[in-house]
Amino acid sequence: MQNKVKITLQPIDETLVVNKGTPLIDILHEYGVEFPCGGKGTCGQCKVKLLEGELKIDSIQQEKLDTLKLGDDCRLACYCNCESDITLEISQFENIILADSSTFEFKPQTGFGIAVDLGTTTVVVQLLNLKNGHILDVETAINPQAKFGGDLISRIQSCLDGSQSEMQNLIRNKIGEMIQSVLKKHPVEVAKIAIVGNTVMHHIFSGLIVNALSFYPFESPDLGAQHFTANQLKWKLPLESKIQFFPSVGSFVGSDILAGIAATKMTENKTYSALIDLGTNGEIVVGNRDKIICASTAAGPAFEGAKISQGMRATTGAISSIIFKNGKLQAHVIGNVKAKGICGSGLIDAMAILLQQEKIGMFGEINSGEDKINLTNKVSITQQDIREFQLAKAAIAAGLQILLNQLNISFTEIENVFIAGGFGNFLNIRHVIQTGLIETQEDKIVKLGNTALIGAKMFLFKDEQFIRDILNKTTHLNLEADLSFQDIYIEKLMLA
Repeated sequence: MQNKVKITLQPIDETLVVNKGTPLIDILHEYGVEFPCGGKGTCGQCKVKLLEGELKIDSIQQEKLDTLKLGDDCRLACYCNCESDITLEISQFENIILADSSTFEFKPQTGFGIAVDLGTTTVVVQLLNLKNGHILDVETAINPQAKFGGDLISRIQSCLDGSQSEMQNLIRNKIGEMIQSVLKKHPVEVAKIAIVGNTVMHHIFSGLIVNALSFYPFESPDLGAQHFTANQLKWKLPLESKIQFFPSVGSFVGSDILAGIAATKMTENKTYSALIDLGTNGEIVVGNRDKIICASTAAGPAFEGAKISQGMRATTGAISSIIFKNGKLQAHVIGNVKAKGICGSGLIDAMAILLQQEKIGMFGEINSGEDKINLTNKVSITQQDIREFQLAKAAIAAGLQILLNQLNISFTEIENVFIAGGFGNFLNIRHVIQTGLIETQEDKIVKLGNTALIGAKMFLFKDEQFIRDILNKTTHLNLEADLSFQDIYIEKLMLA
């Protein structure tokens, strides 16, 4: 234990044992703490309060703390490494934060609510006081359905093969256990639960037939909101608790994106903005208060580490970022351990740097003629990995271009491009642009964090009309049905 240190998190009373020198950003994002500015120290949303122990402050962090007018006991997690045993109060749990660092307006209610973000890979549960919007606790877990495959197509196939009932029970039980875990520490009466997730998760959780999602045009008749009682789900909650899985927008655009639209305030603004979720399934939204168009694209597997030879999720051992310094590649590894593989953000960094150094060409070919490029002693990028990245990158870039075409606007008319999901926290925006993944200016891109969870929390305070207003303005587009898709897709396969 000589090279290990303990981190105790309050108010959730969680103790972690990590390697000495581990950056806090590698740890806290797993506990609901978000880093919207991507570790630049500009937003202040990763602030923590040091209750016990020591976290050193350099002159740069001190300047940031002074600018943000934070007290002497506060630290910015994105600047801190853990060198000794510490106890932290996680400031993210004080209120509901949006990208502009303000709390959203809501009408205080009685009781307590729970927001659930049901993702293909992960599940997040947060307990809120509906009177003041304060977050009391958070619980995170891996979706237990993962054993049936890491992507949506695998889950759908498993349903068709007869495993839907098992998958339904697995996720219902897991969320029920997570809710009980937070309520054990905070024995309060839960008045309502808002659940958001992609369309496949919506169908599996709700027991809806997924067959229509398995063949073209992938249009399910069951996209609407689903309501449940605690007894139906076998959850130990008051009988009168209102439990709702919010409606999907389209075939592969679920209520997680509906929540993301709410979180970005897209429907309130005259100017256009875009929302991109680079999760297991890549979703894109472009619009304003008058009209919104959205689509899904099969981009996620590469960005989540799937189909990459040494790919992995953004967990301990993954290369999350790469820079070129002093004549060599320098990789940051999550958890301050030896690199075991590479996650999506590290892959984007590698592509941008290798392209800049002309080690790979604009068509993705390795210029040396070899079949791989070493990033560290044990982690490398293969020619096939580059091809997988190109496919994912082209899917997002082409989808975005088609949505812009549908609205008859150009990228110059987009005020902000919001990047959703925990994956986005690790992105080097300059590298994102250099690879041609998002073709805009750096200052327009905003890392918004878990927009699905932010929106789910908002839904706890909103009425049905709020949801209907978003849905009425939103059109779902099947990209493959667009006659220009193939041509644009092939063009976007090239690296910028």
